[in-house]
Amino acid sequence: MSKTLVEKIWDAHVVKREEGFPDILYIDTHLIHEVTSPQAFDGLRKRGIPVFRPQQTVATADHNVPTLNQHLPIQEELSRYQVDMLSKNCAEFGIQLYGLGHPFQGIVHVIGPELGITLPGKTMVCGDSHTSTHGAFGAIAFGIGTSQVEQVFATQCLLQQKPKTMKIEVNGTLQNGVGAKDIILYIISKISAAGGTGYFIEYAGSAIRTLSMEARMTICNMSIEMGARGGLIAPDQTTFDYIKGREFAPKGEEWDKSLAYWQTLYSDEDAQFDSVLTFKAEDIAPMITYGTNPGMGMGIRESIPPTAAQPETEQPSYKKALEYMGFADDAPVLGKPVDYVFIGSCTNSRIEDLREVASFVKGKQKAQGVEVWIVPGSKQVEKQAIEEGLDKIFEAAGFQLREPGCSACLGMNEDKIPAGKYCVSTSNRNFEGRQGPNARTMLVSPLTAAAAAVTGKISDVRELI
Repeated sequence: MSKTLVEKIWDAHVVKREEGFPDILYIDTHLIHEVTSPQAFDGLRKRGIPVFRPQQTVATADHNVPTLNQHLPIQEELSRYQVDMLSKNCAEFGIQLYGLGHPFQGIVHVIGPELGITLPGKTMVCGDSHTSTHGAFGAIAFGIGTSQVEQVFATQCLLQQKPKTMKIEVNGTLQNGVGAKDIILYIISKISAAGGTGYFIEYAGSAIRTLSMEARMTICNMSIEMGARGGLIAPDQTTFDYIKGREFAPKGEEWDKSLAYWQTLYSDEDAQFDSVLTFKAEDIAPMITYGTNPGMGMGIRESIPPTAAQPETEQPSYKKALEYMGFADDAPVLGKPVDYVFIGSCTNSRIEDLREVASFVKGKQKAQGVEVWIVPGSKQVEKQAIEEGLDKIFEAAGFQLREPGCSACLGMNEDKIPAGKYCVSTSNRNFEGRQGPNARTMLVSPLTAAAAAVTGKISDVRELI
């Protein structure tokens, strides 16, 4: 029987299936961080049970860490407590931790792929919604809640309903200045922030196939922003070349055996998806959000859609979003002055993102009055950026290269955007207060963020490259 890629991986990991009940799904790799794991560890203590397979769990500190002076004690009390508790819990339960000061520390969804922990055909979970990032390798990866974190600790399994499948094809050639972040923001703007609800999405098509692994991670990362359970891309030679030689990737005979399996991971030609959507790459412009959910996005030269054009039931929330952002119906955002530029997060903090920004800003200066933060996704990315001299380019441009962490993606650490200020951000969420109380967030690609940094306003990067 023909199967989609999701069905192939899912069915291979079902421990038990009974009609009318969720599947018992085996989990290959469990990633954890300091925010969603403490209560789960406490649950194990109360029941007097160990972590069932600690060797299949990997921990790092990312959400609450400062991105300046990481060698000093964390100033924020709650952040310090959570990071300290992660260290104590991992030591007690025998889990590998890449904490502050470790050369492998970084954002959980950046270190998994770069260390060769993320592999095709795996099931991977984390108490973090953007676990879908790892689907770029042809893995079933999704976020879970704290009670489920405890469930995986205790059993290495999860109770899960099998999701519906959706295929999203993007075919054709992207315009110059348009990248993976623009692709995913465009798709979400077309199908809405709820358009993928109930589905696991496979991204396909010629435009997807030409993307690098780091660009594919950006696409899969934001699957959750359209309501999907997760997203994945079938592995190919680009995938295999990226994985080979990484720290924990298979070696020698084990590599050959793994590769033979990975090459079977694709949707059969006559596999049936529950939904299929197709888009043209040529239609995609540099994208920007103007509201308070990732579905409120548009091409950078477009005007904000009027409230009256929205479904009647959605008009009050739409109007509220525009009021929060300080925007009006039919207004353009092109030329809008900006206060902060944040380039980082699990969406866009990898070495390719930093190289792209450095290439654009080399020889240029940031605009006066704009604060620019560049936050690498891991210690390895930071190290590579310095080795390649990107830090000197950023410094000369007036950009601040900080240390690894989730940073201003979310208002959970010291890196917050002040109330009322506009931040052009390469992160994944623009909810009210996401980057700090009453902060205003506009989601863009790294190139569009760099353009805003040097011009001091929302600019069409196609005119500047």
